[in-house]
Amino acid sequence: MGLIRRLSVTWRAMERAMLGVSLRDRIRNVEIRRRTRVTDIAQRVAKLKWQWAGHIVRRKDGRWGPKVLEWQPRTGKRSVGRPPTRWTDDIKRVAGSRWIKAAQNRRILNSLQKTYVQ
Repeated sequence: MGLIRRLSVTWRAMERAMLGVSLRDRIRNVEIRRRTRVTDIAQRVAKLKWQWAGHIVRRKDGRWGPKVLEWQPRTGKRSVGRPPTRWTDDIKRVAGSRWIKAAQNRRILNSLQKTYVQ
């Protein structure tokens, strides 16, 4: 089970506890979310990741952050099977392979944020 999924399950359990509702009551998550007025944790995490990626890429003070995002290992060999996803893979899926260049303009990055979060 992925980390975001586990976090979502825990988050929903806490929301149910806040309302005093058990799973046996069979109340849908949408209804619980409406009652608590709490945003979905997966969307919140995605939004923060998007904002953090833009923040790191725009840095100009020579720190490791932007360099690490562009780093490619010397040995091109990866293990057999499905390759593990990198931190930037899902960002590239939304913003394209030249997302680092696009991130320099906040307006462009902010316009893509809604697409990424959903």
